[in-house]
Amino acid sequence: MKLSAPVYRLKRKARELARKDAIPLHLALDRVAVGEGFGAWSLLAAKSAETLSAEGLLARLEPGDLLLIGARPGHGKTLLSLRLAVEAMKAGRRAVFFTLEYTARDVLGRFRALGVDPARFEALFSFDDSDAISADHIMRALAEAPRGTLAIVDYLQLLDQRRGNPELGVQISALKAFAQDKGVILAFISQIDRSYDPAAKPCPDLSDVRLPNPLDLSLFSKSCFLNEGEVSFQAAS
Repeated sequence: MKLSAPVYRLKRKARELARKDAIPLHLALDRVAVGEGFGAWSLLAAKSAETLSAEGLLARLEPGDLLLIGARPGHGKTLLSLRLAVEAMKAGRRAVFFTLEYTARDVLGRFRALGVDPARFEALFSFDDSDAISADHIMRALAEAPRGTLAIVDYLQLLDQRRGNPELGVQISALKAFAQDKGVILAFISQIDRSYDPAAKPCPDLSDVRLPNPLDLSLFSKSCFLNEGEVSFQAAS
């Protein structure tokens, strides 16, 4: 579906609508998206980001990779991760979604919004919303996962919330060693710091990842950032 205008112009239209009708920006964005034939702004943003398709992204990933997917709210990072899971399952691989942000019903609804029948992949998809999500929990859950399994963690900063968990750097280092040993792929959805200025650069990068506590981002072997239809992919050198 072709958009009537570039994403940045549609977003400007939404800002004007928000001011005119005195409504929150996210509601104005959704109204604009509906006018373009999408159910919500996140769907429009994800569709416009298909210059790097989920299939193309999956093809760039290898067993043992740690992938960081970063974007501001409403720019399609969760939908991209779910598309990535769908592509993995189409290839006969397992996919696991760890989250405290969504319910199982939410995720199944997202699959349907993508035109995917969840029943098609019932045997390959697992959903985990345990309050105990941490590196140790993820490693236990994936202990018997076959090589090539894709696990999505929604979101990176979630691992840093519980005081009883090890430092974030310790957890990511452990998960990196685990992924390389087991041959699984770990994809982390990440929040972006509010200081990111899209006027200064079209996409966020590693320097814009929100980190309440220190983390060596070179632990991630691949990164993918999204903003208003722009997609930036980078592999560690």
